[in-house]
Amino acid sequence: MNTYATKPSDIERKWYVVDAQGVVLGRLAAEISKILRGKHKPNYVPNLDCGDYVVVINADKVKLTGKKLTDKVYYKHTGWVGGIKETTPAKILEGRFPERVIMKAVERMITRNPMGRQQMTKLKVYAGENHPHSAQNPEVLDIASKNPKNKRSAL
Repeated sequence: MNTYATKPSDIERKWYVVDAQGVVLGRLAAEISKILRGKHKPNYVPNLDCGDYVVVINADKVKLTGKKLTDKVYYKHTGWVGGIKETTPAKILEGRFPERVIMKAVERMITRNPMGRQQMTKLKVYAGENHPHSAQNPEVLDIASKNPKNKRSAL
């Protein structure tokens, strides 16, 4: 018996496209982070970047449950004294870059090290329906149909 060890040359990367319309943000981010890390593959090893590319469309139509749209607060600090800034998901989704809500949710589920930053470069998020990655022939990944709780329409 020999133990199989995955080498970087063994890794095959695929492209997936995910429609975020009506999907709950946390459930969407959990599935995307699993694909970016490569945990869905049988040859996953934690010390190599085994993940695939993910293209998210309709990022501006993602749903948040409960009162998270107004009560959840994102903080950032400018580096200056008293320079803490705060914003809510509602302000971000109505603003100029609504895709940042999904980027932050996935970023906080990926490991915070150089490999995590490398994995985050494989995430492409777009606010609208169109994306420039059709040449890669991405597979459609329907996260909304995996569990009835994944999709919210009334909120």
